[in-house]
This record gives sequence, structure tokens and C-alpha cells, in this order.
Amino acid sequence: MLWILLTISAYLFGAVANILDKFLLGSKRFSSAPVYAFYVGVFSLWALFFAPFGLRMPNASGLTLCLLSGAIFLFGILLLYFAIGRAQASRVVPVVGAVLPLATFLISLPFKTETLSLFQILGILLLIFGGLLISFDLPLRLGKKKFFSGFLYAIGAGILLAMAYVLFKYLSQNVFGYLSAKENFVTWYVWTRVGGFVGTLGLLLVPTWRQDIFKSFHTHRKNKKEALGTGAIFVGNKIVGGLSALLLNLAFTLGSVTLINALVSIQYVFVLILAWYFSKNYHKIFSEKLSFWDWAQKLIAVGIIAVGIFLIK
Repeated sequence: MLWILLTISAYLFGAVANILDKFLLGSKRFSSAPVYAFYVGVFSLWALFFAPFGLRMPNASGLTLCLLSGAIFLFGILLLYFAIGRAQASRVVPVVGAVLPLATFLISLPFKTETLSLFQILGILLLIFGGLLISFDLPLRLGKKKFFSGFLYAIGAGILLAMAYVLFKYLSQNVFGYLSAKENFVTWYVWTRVGGFVGTLGLLLVPTWRQDIFKSFHTHRKNKKEALGTGAIFVGNKIVGGLSALLLNLAFTLGSVTLINALVSIQYVFVLILAWYFSKNYHKIFSEKLSFWDWAQKLIAVGIIAVGIFLIK
């Protein structure tokens, strides 16, 4: 079926984007996660190209929600970049993927005014267990560090991204629901991306981050050849990520949203395979463990997370 092919392609592109994020951060093409997030926020202004296709000016409250949700999204990916810069991508991505639907469900509860079903409670427990399983270095030993470096950043990223997604949905359904489908999408999408750019200004309020960001301007001017290469990879990464989002949205229109979201575990497998492949040539960046039991632990955790996502929907 077409929706299955679209879903698999979307998750493959998403995995490639995750790996490129790890490469750009791990290779120090961008000196730190805040620097990388700054350029991502600036690049988000490309969404203004959609303006002629139905952009509308929201009222004050709608505009505030758009800017706020965009800024929250930017800080969510900032925490994601902190985590990816410190740990294996094949661990970070599944943990964020486990936290995201769980946090989204819990944040949405006050708006839905509903109680948890038995299957949803089981799904929550499986998400927690799967996220912890892929985070631990087995076997557990006394005095041994239990979680991977960046684990808390991954948890925080999942929570902030969930908050942003809930606000995106609220904007689409409640704030701009009176607009046509095209105007609705263009309006909330463009203004939330502008909010992401506004969030980059918040990064400048932290002195060390501001110093690193301003320093990156000078570094890129000084090493023009490397800057062009880094810029090409960066733009390519954002294009790949955009294709992933586009294909996923197309799949949602053709197939079951529940099944498509449950299939997100395919992306984790792609991340694991790509990270293992690139670790051969870039071992210092992709320090993936290759033992049989490491693979077994990660794949079992991915399966548990997939079942949890399916049950919670």
C-alpha cells in the first residue's frame, strides 16, 4: 500500500537527518548545540516563502501562541542537540521518541477531559520501560553509571517538543479552524516558524552561548571552504528533514495515524544501522557498540517502544 511506502521513506529520511545532526555536532562543524540551534532557528525563516499561498495575520492572542509554540519547539530541539552531541544517536532518538507520545498524551489530557483506558496505561508503562531499557548499559553494576550521558536532555527534549506539538494542533483546530485548509496550514506553520526565529534571540541572552554564536560568524568567514562544506551539509540536512515531514503528512492522509505513529520504531532501526555504518569511518563521532547483546538490547527496546506507542494512541 502507498501509505506504507510513504511512511517507511519518511522515517528513513528522518533517520538520515538525525545522523547528519550527530555528524555536524560530533565533528565540531558547529562548536556547540546552541550555535547549531541558532542557525536552525534562522533557517526556519525560509517558511516565509509560503506567505503568498494563504498567510493571514492572526489576532494578538493567536500571534502570541504561534510565537510561543515556535520558541518552545526551538528550545526542544536545542535539548535534543545537547543530547545527540553527548551520546549515541541510536540511544537518544528512541528515548525522545518514547517520551514524546507519552508527554503529548498527558499534556493533552486536560483538553480532552478523558480518563486513561487499561490499554493506554499499559502503553505508558511500556514506553517508560522501553526508554529505560535502551538507556541502560547492561549488565547493571554497583558504582557504574546507569544512564547514558545526555539522558536528561533527551527527556527534556521530548517534553518540550510535546508541548510544542500540542500547541500546534490547538492552533490548527481551535485558533485558525475558521480558515480554509490551505490558509490554516500556511498561517500557523509560518507564524510558528517565525516564533522559532524569535527563540534564537533568547539564545543570545546567555553570555557563553552568545559568545559562541558571535565567534562562529568569524570562524565561518575565516575558513570559507570549510564553511561552504558545512553549509551544504546543513542545508541538505534541513531539506531531508523537510522531506521526512512532508511524506509523513501525506501518509497521514492515506492511512491510519495510529499505525503510522506506531511504525516510528522503523526510524530507530534506520538510525541504528546508519550509525553503525558511519562508525566504521567516523568512529570518534559515532561510537556505536557492535556486540551482539548491545544490538539485541536496542532492538528489543525499540520493539517495546513501538508497542507502547501503538497502545497509547
